[in-house]
Amino acid sequence: MVKRVIGDLFIDGRVAVDPFPLSSGKKATIMYKGLLAKSGADAVYLHSGYGYDTWSNVKTIPMTRQDQDTWVAEVPIEGETKFNFCFKDGADHWDNNNGLNWGCAIV
Repeated sequence: MVKRVIGDLFIDGRVAVDPFPLSSGKKATIMYKGLLAKSGADAVYLHSGYGYDTWSNVKTIPMTRQDQDTWVAEVPIEGETKFNFCFKDGADHWDNNNGLNWGCAIV
């Protein structure tokens, strides 16, 4: 279980990515405390993929509850261009940033 506090890295009050920018072949920690977490979800999953127009190497990874409204996952960065992600809970409710998802360039 990841026990780091990334507090000031929450880019929009809901999502944190560490390290930033991302590097291919390295691991990244994604933290989430958005709508699903605040709604009392009993499970949250990181849904991610790589690329710009379409996602490749799509994965859904279970996240670990860090505290009452924060979920965390550590993921290997396996792409070369852009890491895209959103979140879903165990009841299949989604937080996709109003259809925009979240994304980080990979350097």
